[in-house]
Amino acid sequence: MSSRSCLDVTDFTADEVAAILALAELPPAALGHPLGARGVPGGVALIFEKPSNRTRQSMEVAVAQLGGHPVYTRADEVGFDIREPVEDVARIMAGYHSVIAARVFAHSLVERIAAAVPDTPVVNMLSDHSHPLQAFADALTMQQLLGPLAGKTVAYVGDYNNVSRSLAEIAALLGMPVRLGCPPGFAADDAELERILLLGAPSVEQFGRPHEAVRGAHAVHTDTWVSMGQEDDKEARRQAFEGFTVDADMMAAADPRAVFMHCLPAYRGFEVAADVIDGPQSAVFQQGHNRLHAARAILAFLLGVR
Repeated sequence: MSSRSCLDVTDFTADEVAAILALAELPPAALGHPLGARGVPGGVALIFEKPSNRTRQSMEVAVAQLGGHPVYTRADEVGFDIREPVEDVARIMAGYHSVIAARVFAHSLVERIAAAVPDTPVVNMLSDHSHPLQAFADALTMQQLLGPLAGKTVAYVGDYNNVSRSLAEIAALLGMPVRLGCPPGFAADDAELERILLLGAPSVEQFGRPHEAVRGAHAVHTDTWVSMGQEDDKEARRQAFEGFTVDADMMAAADPRAVFMHCLPAYRGFEVAADVIDGPQSAVFQQGHNRLHAARAILAFLLGVR
């Protein structure tokens, strides 16, 4: 029997998303030690092609809280498709570990890992296509601050990228209207908007002017304009995103009780003004801390905790 994996938010149904969020609200002791059979810690492989702060910290602690032993591995230590094929690495690690998790550049890599080891849960810790761990932390934070999320509007300002895609997916599954404010050339196409709508969002709208996207929204999200691997395009992207800085004027267009969220790292004065990210509406550090609770809940769910 194949194991469940978490490569995208859409690997889960709406009911399963709600169940994972419920697990994330529980203290670690309530989840038991699904990684610690007979008191012996089970291994979890944590493979990093890209450097990390929140992802490594949260995943290592989550694994330990579930009774397991995390093993951090850098990309140069395994040499995907250089020292040996991805599939060989995956099959070897499946013999050592209860779960394999990878933070990679190409989404196809986590898909290849999962295909090679169908009996081992695989977790996407970030790829160029999606960031499900971040999306669950986002939803958990919004739920804690806004209450039940069905009918609450989420707005995202910036590049339609891996972070915004996963956010839109989880928001849609939770019944939230989705609004995107993206500059020309960085927006979702019509097929993608239709796909998000079919996941259960009451509405999905995209605007070329960010103030229109955030108008009346209950949560306003953004992300860095220049992600890892895009450094050569930094100046061009900065020019393309002119006017998309989430500042106090933009937040004033949102609901008066709206929260500001950012997956971090943040660059004050670029995608967000300092007085917003450091102001009273900001939830970014609660959001960052919730990466731990979301990671622990996803691992527990994949390991059969209900």
